[in-house]
Amino acid sequence: MSDAGASHHPDLETLLRRALAPIEPPADLTDRLEARLQTITELAADELEAWELSAMRDPRNWARPVAAIVIGGAAGTGLVLLRARRRAAQRRSQTGVMDAAEKALREVFSEARRLAR
Repeated sequence: MSDAGASHHPDLETLLRRALAPIEPPADLTDRLEARLQTITELAADELEAWELSAMRDPRNWARPVAAIVIGGAAGTGLVLLRARRRAAQRRSQTGVMDAAEKALREVFSEARRLAR
């Protein structure tokens, strides 16, 4: 095979480097994600509040409350982790790593307690 054919094909390493280059997320991504998770959590809580215990006798009525519990729980967990990570990043810049880890754990538990109320 001649070198003339190789000149028409771009360098594979250069193509991979371009394709795998890191991309910075938008600056407001965390805020938008937090707002959406908060909305989902609130909607799930509203769905559970509107639910009547007498309707649970029929298994056909179980889908909505179960979905609200699962989806609301997942969104609430994501919200707790997102907020705790944000606070930990702020603290990490101010204190040592061990202090930040300890405070982050406290924040996770306090945020979970606050959302549970």
